[in-house]
Amino acid sequence: MSLIDKLIWQIEMRLHQQVTLHDLARACAVSPYHMARSFRIAAGLSPMAYLRARRLSVAAKALATGDQDILSVALAMPYNSHEAFTRAFVSYFGVTPQSVRQARSVETLILMEPLKMQKEMIVDVAAPEIRNRAGFRVVGLSVKARFDDNSALAGLWQQFNAREDEVSDVIGDCAYGVCCDADEKGSFRYVAGVEAPRNASIPKGMTEVLLPEGRYAVFTHFGHIADFPKTVYTIWNKTLPDAGLEPRQAPDLELYDQRFNVETGRGEVEIWIPVD
Repeated sequence: MSLIDKLIWQIEMRLHQQVTLHDLARACAVSPYHMARSFRIAAGLSPMAYLRARRLSVAAKALATGDQDILSVALAMPYNSHEAFTRAFVSYFGVTPQSVRQARSVETLILMEPLKMQKEMIVDVAAPEIRNRAGFRVVGLSVKARFDDNSALAGLWQQFNAREDEVSDVIGDCAYGVCCDADEKGSFRYVAGVEAPRNASIPKGMTEVLLPEGRYAVFTHFGHIADFPKTVYTIWNKTLPDAGLEPRQAPDLELYDQRFNVETGRGEVEIWIPVD
């Protein structure tokens, strides 16, 4: 069973219980970071946000039957009070629990149904190489992105390629895509750049990200860059757990060198995941 399937099953079993992110991670035998990152890539939101959405959706269906009063539904979900449940319900659906109970319908609500593993996203990914790397600095352009929508990244790379010569004293002939500063909403900061010395100036409008020294699991994506999301999805939701590797909370990165053809979008891209 994949990590996402395990997590969804654990959530469905615990809809009516008080549960924390650490409880879910422990039940899935992974760290909270690994679980949260994998789930964000698969679903575009955090496990706890999904749990809240599922609880409120189940509650809405219960209210629409009209058989239970609002407090009983709230306590079953489990919210500590009528008021806390109503605030959460209105925040998510934009209507009150009472209005749903009176209407005896959820047709106007966008419910969160149980998610399923996207089997079509699973592709063949070879076992990783384990490498150690000293800390280094990447200078480039950045953008806010989402794990479920990377549409902004192609434009960012075009902008950076046009300005790459502005970075002084570039180290090596590789370009890096760095994913960092992920949050619970499924957003992260993506930096497209090159390695530069610690004392090199940062061109106007650019930024830096410092990569810590550490151990990495290095995977390789083969083929067109359009299929890159499938490789990343498979790594986080299948290959890493299958290999028994536990990611540590640090930026992960993509390495583009002479093996990747920028003009055709084809070639090999290395994906470096920091692991314990």
